Amino acid sequence: MSLVVTHHPSPNFNARKGPVTTLVLHYTGMKTGEAAIERLCDAAAGVSAHYVVNEDGTILQLVAETQRAWHAGAGQWRGEADMNSASIGVEIVNGGHDFGLPAYPHAQIDAVIALCQDIIGRHAIAPTHVIGHSDMAPDRKADPGEHFPWAKLAEEDIGLWPREDAPLADAADPVSTLREMGYDVDGIELDAVLAAFQRRFRPTQVDGRLDTQTQTRLSQVLHACRDHR
Repeated sequence: MSLVVTHHPSPNFNARKGPVTTLVLHYTGMKTGEAAIERLCDAAAGVSAHYVVNEDGTILQLVAETQRAWHAGAGQWRGEADMNSASIGVEIVNGGHDFGLPAYPHAQIDAVIALCQDIIGRHAIAPTHVIGHSDMAPDRKADPGEHFPWAKLAEEDIGLWPREDAPLADAADPVSTLREMGYDVDGIELDAVLAAFQRRFRPTQVDGRLDTQTQTRLSQVLHACRDHR
């Protein structure tokens, strides 16, 4: 689809402190898209994102990519703690867990794919650096949630998804495996990090437990990460 972006400036940004390496996807987690956009543009709220993708597929740009939007908050990915400086943030209108975790409409996902492909192409963002908010802040965040179609995005060269028939990598130690993938495992309870991993890669059962299926999935995802180094 052709990419059409409407500018809708937010005052909530400052200067980046480093280059863009990462793309972070969120859901808005509010009752309506209008309410979310109003908050993202409210100077008193102190939050923003570079883009918002509405349910009908329309895209708003709130902050220029050259600037540091305030979407990530506390957390880290692959050792980077200033994720606002290192990333571009895309908010996807969806009520999230507080409002029943509705499905993402096809038109919206098509727009997300087109936008992400454009961003990734211009900034040369690696598949291992396309993440959800819950990946970089597993003890605080659950977005974009279990209904987000990560596998479909991976088919369009956005992020990664493991092959079911991939050779199993050595993932005997879940802590070192999660760390190699990019997760922060040093200051967060392991069950919270495993839940974030499951939410992304085994969304049918998110319980934070290291069962046999999760262990296998860890190995498959580790293999995919190593393929994309």
